[in-house]
Amino acid sequence: MNYGWMKSPVGELLIVADDTALRMISFRKGRHPGKVADGWRKGGAVVADARGQLDEYFQGRRRRFDLPLAPSGTPFQLSTWTALRDIPYGATRSYGEQARAMGQPRAVRAVGAANGRNPIPIIVPCHRVIGGDGRLTGYAGGLDIKKFLLDLERRQLA
Repeated sequence: MNYGWMKSPVGELLIVADDTALRMISFRKGRHPGKVADGWRKGGAVVADARGQLDEYFQGRRRRFDLPLAPSGTPFQLSTWTALRDIPYGATRSYGEQARAMGQPRAVRAVGAANGRNPIPIIVPCHRVIGGDGRLTGYAGGLDIKKFLLDLERRQLA
């Protein structure tokens, strides 16, 4: 695996990729803090591309990411994370709306759990999913980061 740390407005991010695709982004702080494993190499083309696209996103110059992704998960998790990528920039969906969009209207809790295990936050935009009552709910980096990302996108659309 290749890796790199990136300073961002939401704190330091660990970007992890193999030679062909992005595998993980994790926050330095939060529920699942990023850690570099033995044998990982610093650098790599995919890591550099991800860093550049994230920089553009935080500067308000990028609304869609164009990176090869290879998250590891169960078939249900993978379909949940694919559905996240259909939520438009600056928009939000409830967990129930996401479950219905996936054709699994009764899987609201499972969708929430899968979103919580999303290994590629920001690029796979789980921050765009909110509670059915419109409140912000769980986010691996913390609710302050979720709010920051949603506000960033809304400001860019205004």
